[in-house]
Amino acid sequence: MDRPVERRQQILDVAAGLFAQRGFHGVSVGDIGKAVGVSGPALYKHFDSKDAVLAEMLVAISERLLVEGQERVAHAEGPDDALAALVDWHVTFALAQPALIVVQDRDWQSLPAEARERVRLLQREYVDLWATQLQRRHPGIDLDRGRAMAHATFGLINSTPHSSLLPPEDMHELLSAMALRSLS
Repeated sequence: MDRPVERRQQILDVAAGLFAQRGFHGVSVGDIGKAVGVSGPALYKHFDSKDAVLAEMLVAISERLLVEGQERVAHAEGPDDALAALVDWHVTFALAQPALIVVQDRDWQSLPAEARERVRLLQREYVDLWATQLQRRHPGIDLDRGRAMAHATFGLINSTPHSSLLPPEDMHELLSAMALRSLS
């Protein structure tokens, strides 16, 4: 028998794939249930609604990106090491979770208002984490320029749902090298 936490994560993973393929509005609770092997109504034991699935999916990944990024910066030996660690983390995430990138990009407006604001705050913190390291790496740049550099780098890395034409390890190496060169 599945444990509730494992089933809940399975639902989130399956829903991410379905949302990425068909869009949030193109997927029903019944579609998600069928894909995880339960009835649609059985999903309500785990989530209040399809909106709640999307909210938890995008809030959770935003929290994970930020926490892991903060940990990597905390263990870095200077801004160059911190930026390399942030790039490595974001590339690793992007290659492992392309469906979440598509869902975040396409279905952001479908998030309930409270979840959308939470994701926005978490993402702002994540961008500022990068921008602060960029300021340390490039004394004299202001925070807005650091944020712009971070966003441009995310654009490169988050292209993986469309650009991942190489084996994962080769793609990781390519994206990391390109991102680091663009930040130096």
